[in-house]
Amino acid sequence: MKKLDKLILGSFIGPFLLTFIVVDFILLTVNMLKYFDEIFGKDLPFMVYMELIGYFVVSISPMALPLAVLLSSLMTFGNLGEHFELTAIKSSGISLLRAMLPIGIFVVFLSVFAYLSNNYLVPKVNLKTFGLLYDIRMKSPALDIKEGVFYNGIPNYSIKVNRKLDEVRLEDVLIYDHTQGQGNLHVITADSGRMEPFFNERYMMLTLHHGHSYQEGRSQRGIKDKPVSFSRTSFDMNEMVFSLDAFDMKRTPENLWSNSKSIKNIGEIRVDLDSMDRELNHWYFFNFANTEASYNYFGRTRELTPPKEILDKKAESDSLRNLKYKDEYENAENGIALNNVPDSTGTAQRQGSPDSSKDSSLVSRDTTGGISQDSLQVGPDPETASDEDNPSLARKGDADSSSTGSDGDAPTRASQPNLRKINQTAGNTSSVAKTPEPVMELTAEQQERLDSIRNTPRYQTSQATVGLTAARNIKNNFTTNKARIQEVARNYRVFKVAWYQKYTQSLACFVLFMIGAPLGAIIKKGGLGMPVLLSIIFFIMYYMLTITGEKWAKEGMSDIFFGTFFSNLMLIPFGLFFLRQARKDARLFEPDFYQGIAEKIKKGFVRMRPQKKLKEEVL
Repeated sequence: MKKLDKLILGSFIGPFLLTFIVVDFILLTVNMLKYFDEIFGKDLPFMVYMELIGYFVVSISPMALPLAVLLSSLMTFGNLGEHFELTAIKSSGISLLRAMLPIGIFVVFLSVFAYLSNNYLVPKVNLKTFGLLYDIRMKSPALDIKEGVFYNGIPNYSIKVNRKLDEVRLEDVLIYDHTQGQGNLHVITADSGRMEPFFNERYMMLTLHHGHSYQEGRSQRGIKDKPVSFSRTSFDMNEMVFSLDAFDMKRTPENLWSNSKSIKNIGEIRVDLDSMDRELNHWYFFNFANTEASYNYFGRTRELTPPKEILDKKAESDSLRNLKYKDEYENAENGIALNNVPDSTGTAQRQGSPDSSKDSSLVSRDTTGGISQDSLQVGPDPETASDEDNPSLARKGDADSSSTGSDGDAPTRASQPNLRKINQTAGNTSSVAKTPEPVMELTAEQQERLDSIRNTPRYQTSQATVGLTAARNIKNNFTTNKARIQEVARNYRVFKVAWYQKYTQSLACFVLFMIGAPLGAIIKKGGLGMPVLLSIIFFIMYYMLTITGEKWAKEGMSDIFFGTFFSNLMLIPFGLFFLRQARKDARLFEPDFYQGIAEKIKKGFVRMRPQKKLKEEVL
């Protein structure tokens, strides 16, 4: 049995390596054609191109592995069936599943390797690919001056040569000098010249013969000013030196692409997803907090309370933000020494600060929303303990004096913000509560007089204008907030799709093996004919289903998990069907199989006709 496993596995390894190289080369060619105009023709060293090609080979390997597994498994079992080796294996009592076992184990290890490569190797390679590709794009093209065309490759100069005798000798040269940044004020013409690089091709010397230099002064744009000066100089020989630093490729720091999903592993993507989820929750809370203030008449008698899930996430985010603030600013380096010494009540007391009563409440600022947080209570408040079951929110940043003791005890509990109080006291800058003045009651005559003023056409027009402006402002605010939330939500879905792709691309190797191995046993043909055709068909199906499912997931049309795994879920039934047919030795790709099905259908119709005649005779 071990010899049989070695035979099957050995017949699979060779085609697998060959097909992987071929598929990788094809995908590499397709990928390089996208950037052909941007990376070639810039006089780059050969090793730079080899480095870029190496990065591309590693980055496209997750896509090449499933197709290589599909094609090689189909070729392997097709060759075994074509040479009747698979028939001999079955006749000796070994099932098809047992014959597929060695290749299946190899594909399982290959899937694990693909997952590890997608999660650790490919992100680092993508980071280097982005950096190198950007540097190549930004590099200036090679020095190539053509006849009759202005060349602007050298910074601050525009050169035109009407005739080139060779790569060095030039005739009829025209140069515009833009070093002063004032336009075409300096023009140089020459009958002939020589262009020669020197100092290890870091500089280029342009020697001009028998020419003129035209220099015009700067214009002051004044009506009464004197005309600008104009000078003309003739020369027999003029030497100009140009620096060729602009033609060197400068490497950009790799941290500029640190926010791309393609260069992150699963752990880093999960951190970004957590940040996006908190940002979404912040904008939900922000909308609830500001919606009540937008409707002046609605907010007087009703309260708009956010759901409990949003409040819980908001409290958690605020606590984490406060801890971060404490770690960054409240330390010995900033002059605040923290000595957590428990007092008699069991609460931690901070000592060594200049004013312990001011430091007892942790100060934090919400820089992303419109609600400022001046202080946060984290201790039990005897006066507000009865409000814990109240669904309304206590004002965030409304620190009660009873929560902080005279000894500077650190608070231990967070109070919920009251959105209603926030909206009502938004314009009040004073921290001292003011007693509202009593409302003066109007007499019937005064009320009638006010109503008469309100019913005038001028007042009604002004009232309608104010209402229309308020409605437009509310609509614009909601539209802006909706677009912001949709953008963050889409980025969240895109990053989650990138997370699941680490698994789906590795799982695709095993799914396509389930299709390729039984299909090869059914067609019983090896080589590069029928196996290549079927492999291309199923790989195109896999690629189209993958793109469709990921698009559904990114646009929110389906569940993210379902959309990302859509291609694998759709191809698994094909693999199970082909496996069942291969175990029964079905001839799905032979004409006799379909002729037999047609004959059975005809016989069924023939049997039904006499029964119909008997029924008619009986009736």
